[in-house]
Amino acid sequence: MTREEQLVFCNQCTNRKLDLKQGLVCSITGSKADFEGECPQFVKDEKVKEKPLDNEQALTMDDVSLRLSGDILESLRAEQNLVNGIIAGILVGLLGATVWCLVTVSTGFQIGYMAVAIGAGVGFGIRYFGKGIDQIFGIIGAAIALFSCLIGNFLCIVSYMADAEGYSFFETLLYFDYYYLPDVMIETFSPMDVVFYGIALYEGYKFSFRAITEQDIADFKNKAALKNKTNSI
Repeated sequence: MTREEQLVFCNQCTNRKLDLKQGLVCSITGSKADFEGECPQFVKDEKVKEKPLDNEQALTMDDVSLRLSGDILESLRAEQNLVNGIIAGILVGLLGATVWCLVTVSTGFQIGYMAVAIGAGVGFGIRYFGKGIDQIFGIIGAAIALFSCLIGNFLCIVSYMADAEGYSFFETLLYFDYYYLPDVMIETFSPMDVVFYGIALYEGYKFSFRAITEQDIADFKNKAALKNKTNSI
């Protein structure tokens, strides 16, 4: 068990004692905890009220890495699925880009903050299907979010061109000269797009990681302690 896992018990034990040099120690042994699984000297202090753990706010991956042991982190990595995460992110991104285009066609306005929704959607899609804790998930989420926003922006441009030229959307998409695509994108780019794309990038990165809360941290540690105890029997 890690020192942090042992302190969960020590902080609730009547035999705890604060030593200025060692920190929290056992008043019986006079030393730091060294037990595995459970302490034979543990006597629960009924005066200590356990603080309810947060089961809603997700922790940052840096915080998770600092608070979990290497073995637990490796078990979480074994549950990761980068391929599923990428597929989910791309599908959600394309769906978001299509919805953006449909909204633009139906309203006659290109609503820039749709890019924000696309970024969040991509991130949550990768989170749900990828269950990732490694940084690569965030990087891929940000990249797919940006690419999806660019596609959505392009589809909106095509819808405007189709309306102006009197062609159908698919005819315009088919006969568009893609050699001029960079010029068209730059020409239609506005300063507000930088803001919306930036938010989409941030959301695509942030939301692509597995959501791990304080309660999850406690559950992971309890399972690891139970597993170690079982293996030691």
